[in-house]
Amino acid sequence: MKVTLFLPALAGVAGRTTGLGTLALAAEDAGFWGVAFSEHPAPSRKWLDGGGHDSYDPMLALAYCAAVTSTIRLIPCVSVLPYRNPLLSAKSIATLDILSGGRLTLIVGAGYLRSEFRALGVEFEDRNELLDEAIDVLRRLWLNDSFEYRGKHFTAIGQVSSPPPVQRPHPPIWIGGNSLRARQKAALVASGWAPMQLDAMGAATARTRPMHTVSEVADAVADLRRLLDVEGRAADAFDIQLQAPAADFANPQLSMPERQEILRQLANAGVTHVLAFLPHGDQETLLKFIERDGSQFAQELATWLPGRSE
Repeated sequence: MKVTLFLPALAGVAGRTTGLGTLALAAEDAGFWGVAFSEHPAPSRKWLDGGGHDSYDPMLALAYCAAVTSTIRLIPCVSVLPYRNPLLSAKSIATLDILSGGRLTLIVGAGYLRSEFRALGVEFEDRNELLDEAIDVLRRLWLNDSFEYRGKHFTAIGQVSSPPPVQRPHPPIWIGGNSLRARQKAALVASGWAPMQLDAMGAATARTRPMHTVSEVADAVADLRRLLDVEGRAADAFDIQLQAPAADFANPQLSMPERQEILRQLANAGVTHVLAFLPHGDQETLLKFIERDGSQFAQELATWLPGRSE
């Protein structure tokens, strides 16, 4: 099982960097498979006060991390593709993949914050259609010298997106979300699925289906494998990354052995990757955690199930 570390948005101070590069390099040295950032360009104050979090622009933050690292994967988790024209997203994706030497893994989703859609001028009800459209564009854009496409809000007639990404025909695309629709889309067009282990309350906030117990995760993985089989695709070549409470170190209620036992059960259920969250604290606290406990955690999990995405 491979471990991706979700990095927080550290506040900047005039004349100084945030320390983000130090954390990214420490994560690479500690054996983490990837570093991740979420995307919330215009969250509401209500959402932030209710448990939301500050965020960077994920592509810019990942480019910064790429400059100070050499092997760790770079993961927007998730990139809300309906927020923008897919050709603009494609340019950012290709640029990051080039600058990082082909280290981008792209997790995409439809988004769930209605007020954020409204603030960005995008119809919330169109989000699934816009996500499908954007994925279609990303899978076709770099196949030919010019690109033609008639989208919901744009028309491309002989457009060019050059230079293309290093990873051909495009970086790995994983679909985020717990719904059957997300699994169906993943089985049809993606190389990975990235659900969240949430109880009913958390699922209601994220506007997705609850999936709380190990048994529920196992059932969803079994359903994904069924869908992959229908499409004639091999399940053992497919990645599954779970956002699991057992890997959330901001919650101190679980001991390290308890976390490992839960994650071992999830690995046995078919989960190949897990998204880990740092404990609360300043940069020095986070750095010490990554170098000691985080390193032990990532390296222990890496021995359980050989990952397949490079």
